[in-house]
Amino acid sequence: MAHSAPAISSNEGVAARLGKAIGAALIDTVEAYGEISFTVQRAKLATVLEKLRDKHEYQQLVEIAGVDYPDRPERFEVCYHLLSLTKNHRIRVKVSTDEDMPVPSVTHIWEVAGWLEREVFDMYGVLFDGNTDLRRILTDYGFQGHPFRKDFPLTGYVEMRYSEEAKRVVYEPVKLAQDFRSFDFMSPWEGADYILPGDEKVEGVAPPPVPKTTEKTNDTGAGDKANDKAAKPSRRDEAKARKPAPKRTKSGTQKKGEGK
Repeated sequence: MAHSAPAISSNEGVAARLGKAIGAALIDTVEAYGEISFTVQRAKLATVLEKLRDKHEYQQLVEIAGVDYPDRPERFEVCYHLLSLTKNHRIRVKVSTDEDMPVPSVTHIWEVAGWLEREVFDMYGVLFDGNTDLRRILTDYGFQGHPFRKDFPLTGYVEMRYSEEAKRVVYEPVKLAQDFRSFDFMSPWEGADYILPGDEKVEGVAPPPVPKTTEKTNDTGAGDKANDKAAKPSRRDEAKARKPAPKRTKSGTQKKGEGK
């Protein structure tokens, strides 16, 4: 039995139709990679989302995501992903803000937005006006900073461990056992700006390696201490020196049990 909803809904005409419905609150529309994104005015966000839910059947708020662009005056984008269950279609609505300007909360439209807004607040520090329970949800109590900001260090500021002495979890400043390796993410096949190991041989033929040899047994090449040890006779040589040589007879070596 065929379902009334299509397996994949077409984007044809959707951007123009919804852009007209959003009206003056619309700032920009982008349709790329099979997705449609609307950037709207921050102050009109709740009105736009409520209209999309009630009049255009985008019933479900799937996710609220944050993005950090440090070079922009309003460095954060807050993205609302909507799903129409009846049309089997998805759209994205975005607003911009900074560290101080709050975004209108949409908890009165979707109750699930409460936890989603707390996640964006915890990771980016974006404030939501109207969320009555805006507190951290992913990081620990007393955590300092917002981990998903581009200026937050990858290692963080503190690390936690269980202390056998204190019998509890303790926080300590981050201590790295070794420095980070430096990666330039350049492909040697595309051509790097520096000389890779081995490239110095391109201009000429490198001489073959000369094997290291020694003339004496006690010349190990590993230093005086090793030379002195090599000069001493081994236990096997000492055992051979202590053992008397077998007597010889006309017929050959002395047989076992003879000459005693």
